[in-house]
Amino acid sequence: MPFAKLLPREEQYFSLFAQMTSYINDAARTLVEMMAHSNGDYQEFVQRIKSIEHACDDLTHNVATRLNQSFITPFDREDIFMMSKALDDVVDLIDGVARAVIMYDIHETTEPAKQLAGVIQRMALQLHEVVSMLKKPKGVTERLVELHRLENDGDDIYQRAVGGLFHETRDPMEVIKWKDIYEKLEAAIDRCENCFLPTAVCFLFPRLHICRCAMFSISPVPA
Repeated sequence: MPFAKLLPREEQYFSLFAQMTSYINDAARTLVEMMAHSNGDYQEFVQRIKSIEHACDDLTHNVATRLNQSFITPFDREDIFMMSKALDDVVDLIDGVARAVIMYDIHETTEPAKQLAGVIQRMALQLHEVVSMLKKPKGVTERLVELHRLENDGDDIYQRAVGGLFHETRDPMEVIKWKDIYEKLEAAIDRCENCFLPTAVCFLFPRLHICRCAMFSISPVPA
């Protein structure tokens, strides 16, 4: 029996990932509430999302620290780091949407913005389900397919929304503001799929490290 088999694996990464996806769910739910808010005062929601973003950053740093201290990990340490970074990016992008609403002094949201936020929330639920299955990945494929379907839904909403801006909105400042917000919302949707999926595939099928470096522009685990 190889010596490495006798050593304990560091299994806490699964719980850390689950905590990160819980933060993504919290941030996505807060964004949905923000977009549905009627009186135009969004500062409270922005502060809540910022607090979640800070907490998720701390978890990401915790993962990096543990990786540098762990002798044996449950799967490839580069995959662990990339997954934690990708999940953290989702919260960062949600935070970017919320801050843009304040930056552009927006007091009433649009229906496409509400719909895109809803897609992010549904994808966040799927991310949490996928992460909860990583120890025993039976049924993960269905979740990954659903993530892809939701990303396609988000693309359709985004394209209609941007098209509507140029066909229906006469104020150029409004076009500039909302085009940027729609782009930020779509970036969060894309990150849910395009960054998490390759990591999940690399974990589920460790010999298929196809295009991983091309899909992730992430530096090695910091010392």
